[in-house]
Amino acid sequence: MLERPTWDNSGAVYFTPGGKFLAPLQRKMLHKSLQENLPETYRQRIEIMLLVDQGKSQAEICKTLGCSSSTARYWINIARSGMAHLWKDCPMGRPKVVTEEYLARLRELATHNPRDYGYAFRRWTANWLQKHLAKELGIEISDRHIKQLLKQMGLSTRSHLNHEDKPSENSTNKISISHLKSDLKPSKPELYDSIRSYFP
Repeated sequence: MLERPTWDNSGAVYFTPGGKFLAPLQRKMLHKSLQENLPETYRQRIEIMLLVDQGKSQAEICKTLGCSSSTARYWINIARSGMAHLWKDCPMGRPKVVTEEYLARLRELATHNPRDYGYAFRRWTANWLQKHLAKELGIEISDRHIKQLLKQMGLSTRSHLNHEDKPSENSTNKISISHLKSDLKPSKPELYDSIRSYFP
């Protein structure tokens, strides 16, 4: 039989002390946070991490709290990785929706050389596009989201040779490899003789 957590008068879940994954300080901080007036999503995160710390399985947690398996799995992994103290850092809900202005600017940047915008590198990365757009438009999204948007536009940050990067047939930057001539006389014979003495 599944043991349900005990609820106190404030509506917070009471969990027994000690556990498998959380440090005592993390556990205390999570218990204290449950006493606050939190949105249900935040409360659920904390409860998932405290339940897994007590040894409850993902299925048991989902049944107890009525949450999805993907939500439970995510916060179980956070607790197991020792990152439970960062429970507030992950925003609730879907990522911010980007505007048409953002998409147009992303397309413009991705189709031009970063050097046109004052950068030293020759090709964009998702991280640099994200940083540039966050600074310029104030919308912060993940690198992964940038890659998804670029893919939807039929673009990529992968390296492609631009017409500027391709060597032309008339290029003057050519290297010639040939044998060195042995009949050359050194300009400073004394230096030549001293070097030659080391190689009999």
